[in-house]
Amino acid sequence: MRIGFKLIAEAYSPVEIVEQAVRAEEVGFDFVEVSDHFHPWVSEHEHSGFAFSMLAAIAARTTRIELATGVTCPFIRYHPAIVAQAAATTGLLADGRFTLGLGAGERLNEHVVGKGWPAVAQRHEMLRESIEIIRLLWSGGYHSYEGKHLRLEDARVFDLPDPLPRIAVAAGGPAAARIAGEHGDALFATEPRADLIAAYEEAGGDGPRYAEVPLAWAPSVEEAAESARRLFRFGVPGWKVQAELPNPVNFDAATELVTGDHMAEQFGCGPEVSRHLEIAKQFADAGYDQLALINAGPDPDGFFDFFSKELGPALNDL
Repeated sequence: MRIGFKLIAEAYSPVEIVEQAVRAEEVGFDFVEVSDHFHPWVSEHEHSGFAFSMLAAIAARTTRIELATGVTCPFIRYHPAIVAQAAATTGLLADGRFTLGLGAGERLNEHVVGKGWPAVAQRHEMLRESIEIIRLLWSGGYHSYEGKHLRLEDARVFDLPDPLPRIAVAAGGPAAARIAGEHGDALFATEPRADLIAAYEEAGGDGPRYAEVPLAWAPSVEEAAESARRLFRFGVPGWKVQAELPNPVNFDAATELVTGDHMAEQFGCGPEVSRHLEIAKQFADAGYDQLALINAGPDPDGFFDFFSKELGPALNDL
């Protein structure tokens, strides 16, 4: 079991994100993963820095901790050739400590370039083609590609790390989990669902299994739950809503009835180690072995102290 920390790029400035990553290394986390968004989720979020710039700064400020995107959509807003180049450069700067997390994206981020928002089946096809293009460019030399949705013309990524970054593919359902098994090196999920691991393994996947664990540390359950409501209520309606809304104002409207009590049902809220372990154990029992802890609480420094003194040692027993 390896324990990571989720860098919430929508809730903190790029400078704060880098400082949190440095602190995460200091208190013993194994990896950090940062969201790759153009827009934040809700109106209380006031940030959304460029993921690969933050990762480069983190790589320069750290020596041990591993880095990942959690996750990048490699088509529409980006072309997979640009993602291949960005990830290769990040892998070099991080001296082999980088994992490229990929997923089928959300309208929130991808609509901004004015190319529309395809149905999920098409997005899955585009994700497959994107991974094929990235791996092709990582094989060295010049390449072209003619897919159903994506093209590459006479392109080469000149600076390639050795080893190449691992590709972790995000899955909200069995179809995406099968893509992870067929084309990825690891699985990435946000729910403690054993069926996603089963679909991943049935499709040939045998790599690490990443999951985000929803926690909110604060001196009281009520304070933690309210902070989780403010920062993470966008996830309550579920992925079918989360992937389809275009802007923070839409998420505000969709989640206006979410309360702190709703959040306390899903998040480990408050100061008690036992409640945080209860949530983390759901993911461990489902078979995930790379747990990225979210702190939706109001005090990052308090959470790092809590992890260092209490939660981290307790997680070692999972």
